[in-house]
Amino acid sequence: MIKFSEYFNDWLYGNDGYYSNYKEIGKDGDFFTSVSTSAFFGGAIAKKIISSIDDGFLPSNTTILEVGAHHGYLLADIIQFIYTLKPDLLKTLNFSIVERFENLQVQQSKYIKESFGDIINLNHYNDIKDVKLENAFVLANEIFDAFSCELVFTNDKNTLQQAFVENHKIQFLDCIDKNIIKHCKKYGITKGEVGLYYQEFVDTLCLNINNFEFLTFDYGDKYPRNDFSARIYEKHAVYPIFEEGLDLKKLYKKSDITYDVHFNYLIDCFKNNDIQKVVFNTQLKALVEFGIIELLEILKANVDESTYLRQTQNVKTLLEPTGMGDRFKIINLRKTTNK
Repeated sequence: MIKFSEYFNDWLYGNDGYYSNYKEIGKDGDFFTSVSTSAFFGGAIAKKIISSIDDGFLPSNTTILEVGAHHGYLLADIIQFIYTLKPDLLKTLNFSIVERFENLQVQQSKYIKESFGDIINLNHYNDIKDVKLENAFVLANEIFDAFSCELVFTNDKNTLQQAFVENHKIQFLDCIDKNIIKHCKKYGITKGEVGLYYQEFVDTLCLNINNFEFLTFDYGDKYPRNDFSARIYEKHAVYPIFEEGLDLKKLYKKSDITYDVHFNYLIDCFKNNDIQKVVFNTQLKALVEFGIIELLEILKANVDESTYLRQTQNVKTLLEPTGMGDRFKIINLRKTTNK
């Protein structure tokens, strides 16, 4: 019998885990992401990066560091839009990816090489612990929902219980882990996911990079739902973890498993590192503030109407208030050691 967090981690990252090999994302994969929806997602981020350099927070030779880049599509979109908006920056910027799997590093390097030739020199880190930088723009798109979590449940005797797994069957036993109990009391969690592993990532990031701007997109919200959000994606079908008749053994390592991110806890992880100013927004509001509408206006002036309308429709999907626009949230913050 193992803790659910161990089962979750092995599902995604163990031998032959779901993320250990390249997977298609989009129509031919198990799920859609903002990256697979429109290149203008990366374009808006590129515009944000340029703004952070123009306002003097980051130098022109900063490193754009993506954590968990999958194929490399997002980083390539960012590079392409920087080339369009401010091409001289590509002479000075550095580009890096944190990726634990060597085969995915090869895939990412190949894609960037095929897209940009020798213009872009891509560096890889196996772990965030290996990163040592003076300045960086750190981008983490949909990574915290892939951090291991525990499942907890308060029974009718008001006793907090924790999930364990044996032979792909989940069962709850009384929780004796003081860290989980303390976390649940602090955030008022009676049922759902507990992701205690964000803090180590944030601590390492803050220790290893002196000055950075951090941006992450993920689904979730500030406050815990007090319900289970853990779910499995397979070929665009969604299965709640406790759906009756669900065969976890059949889906194990062959599908994506995820859950809603608890943003208040993630924000507190940064505040524990003396970063007090943390912006929390919906994806809709953030992308508009970053300048995605202005990018569409530039496109309109340079392409035929059918191309413009097609791209506009894709951007609408990113911004839809009843879909990705509100479902996905962001946090954006800056850390500096400069006086």
